[in-house]
Order: sequence, then structure tokens, then C-alpha cells
Amino acid sequence: MLDRIALAALCVAGLTMPGISAAQPDPSATTVARDGNAFAVDLYGRLRSEQQGNLFLSPQSISTALVMTYAGARGDTATQMARTLHLSLPQAQVPPAYAALLKILNPGGTERGYRLSIANRLWGQRGEPFLDDFLAVTRRDFGAELGLVDFKTNAGGARDEINAWVLQQTGNKIRDLIPSGVLGPTTRLVLANAIYFRGDWAKQFAKDATKDQPFHVAPGRDVTVPLMFAKTRAGFAAHADDKLTVAELPYKGDDVSMIVLLPDAAGGLADLESRLSLENLTRWTSALRRQDVLVYLPRFSVESSFGLAPTLSSMGMVLPFTDGADFSGMNGQRDLSISAVVHKARVDVDEQGTEAAAATGVVVGLSAALPHEPPTFRADRPFLFLLRHNPTGAILFMGRVVDPKG
Repeated sequence: MLDRIALAALCVAGLTMPGISAAQPDPSATTVARDGNAFAVDLYGRLRSEQQGNLFLSPQSISTALVMTYAGARGDTATQMARTLHLSLPQAQVPPAYAALLKILNPGGTERGYRLSIANRLWGQRGEPFLDDFLAVTRRDFGAELGLVDFKTNAGGARDEINAWVLQQTGNKIRDLIPSGVLGPTTRLVLANAIYFRGDWAKQFAKDATKDQPFHVAPGRDVTVPLMFAKTRAGFAAHADDKLTVAELPYKGDDVSMIVLLPDAAGGLADLESRLSLENLTRWTSALRRQDVLVYLPRFSVESSFGLAPTLSSMGMVLPFTDGADFSGMNGQRDLSISAVVHKARVDVDEQGTEAAAATGVVVGLSAALPHEPPTFRADRPFLFLLRHNPTGAILFMGRVVDPKG
């Protein structure tokens, strides 16, 4: 019989991250941010075909939860996890690099004009012997203190405690991250990462400029949605050969932006998604130039939930989900394996700004020249979008809007 460890990670983000120092970020932080972006694009490429309609997730949340798990992985289990997560640093260097990244994302004690909080926590089975080295890494590099619960006789109470912490850390956005039945008598450990981010646009959309207008869901199919409008300073790049236009809408402080990738045609989203790669994303966004832009963007809310274990397995992380997994770095024994990974995410976008939340749970068991007139960026058809932390380049959230009305 396998013991079980559950890991939970969640992110809540609004769309503003001003105030982080313009100083050059720690090179190790930018390395794991780049690695995380490669994982983000890879994961999105899998999920886009598995889910219909609107889609939203936090790659930052998922990768942080899995990296905390990776700290206890050994042998081929660690190799597969590193490959799937696109980690390029030696294993021992990854947690400190994440610590450097989290310090940049969440420096604490500074007034940045937006709300961003990142927290990690562990819940362990009372009386279970976890290795001091593993607990030291999760405490030092992720700030995750260990709380003791009794999964063996009161898994429901442990679930309630974890979900209450998740709800609090995500501004009451993510409820029931750990579904009923996920935890049980064989659960041994839950690792949780929580991020809350709420911010306002650098220039807000005037509410009286929002008008009900057609949104072209598909060729020949329109829905009427509230389409916001503003003339604003934004990054803009048109890629005629790739049949898309890109806009970067900054939040107050300029440290975080929403990047919208808009196909030229209403039926062009699938083609855009098929060409989404880290190389293309870098090329498309590196061409952005700040200028006055006439921006039309729908108000929208997107909520998604996933079971990620099959997806991660298909990406090459097979061994960690089997009885042959090696997470001996957690307890000194080869009796733990990942049995489930769940993720929930939500984003709300309006005239004032953005609020986004996401949660991830991992269950481990035994075994060019400016134009004279401002260009128009009219997002009245399905589009891709992501929230990027500009100093490090880290993709915090990403998704697609197929129908703003859901």
C-alpha cells in the first residue's frame, strides 16, 4: 500500500506589478523564470487541445508546486521531472534560484501600488519522519513551514484546513482546491503555494466608453459583449506574415503587463495556438514598441479546472506517478509517488484592472517607425493572453478567450 503526499499550489493575480526595483535581477532567478516559460508554453500546448472554449491557468503556480516536490526527488524520477519542467540548473541549485525569483516577485515591506502576496506551506502527517534536509530546503527557499495534521483518522478535517488557507491566500477566489476524496488515511504530506495579485491598469478604461458590441466567436457566429475602449500608451506590434497583432497593456508601475496575441481572423486562434512556442513568443513580443494605441478589449471572466496527472505523464513525467518513483529525499525511503495533480484558476478583467487566482494540488503516494495615426487593436475575436512579470520575464498566468460570455 502506498503512502500519499498531496501538494497544493495556488496563484491569485490581479494585473499590476509596479514597484519592483529596476536593478538587474539575479541571473539564477531569470534562468528559472525562462525555464518556467518553456514549461508554460509546453503545458499550454497540451491543455489547449484537451479543453474546449475559454482556458486559464497559472504556470507559475504549477511549476512552483512541482519544484518543491522535485526537491525530494532522486534518480530517474528527478531526471524526468527536470526534463518536463525544462529545468536547466543542477538540482541542488534549483530551490535557491526559485528563492531568488520569489524574492523579486514578492519582496515584502515595499509599497508598489498593487497587492501581491506569495506564500508556501506544508501539512504533514503527525508522527511521520520527514528528513531534516528536505524540511530545511522547503523552509529556507520557499518559506514553507510544516504544520501537523492527522490524515489517517481525520482526512476531512485536514482538507478543510488546507482549503481554508487556500481561500484566504487567494482573496476568496479559489474554493475547494483539494476536492473530496483526494486526501485519505495514506496521505502523508501536502505542499501548498499561494499567490494573490491584484492591480489596476496604468491607464484605466473609462466605464462610459464601454459599449455592447459584437464579438466574433467563430466565422458566422457572433455574441454581444461589453467591449471596453481607451486610447492609451501600449506596446504594439503587427506581424503580417504570422497573421497576428500583439499588444502589451501595462499595469501601474510597469512591472507587470497583460500581453494579448490577437489573430487577424476570427477563425485564426487554432492556427496561432499551433505555432505557439517559446521561440515564437519571444520573437512576437520582442518587436513590441510603446506608442499611442486605440485599444478595444472585452470585459471577461474565465475560470478553469484541470486534472494534470495524465497531461504531465504525456509530457514525459511518467515515473513520478508509478510505484517505482523515488522521492526518498523527502523521508529517506522509496515509498512515495505522485497520484494526482489538480489545478484551478480564475481571472476577472474590467475597466479598473485585473484580479486572477489559481491553485495547484499534487497528490503523491507510496510507491519599426511609429505611424502618424494611432493603430487600432480591436480584440473582438478569440485571442490568447498572458500576464508577464517584466523584470524577470516570468509568465505568471496565461490563457485564451474564445467567448467573453463564457
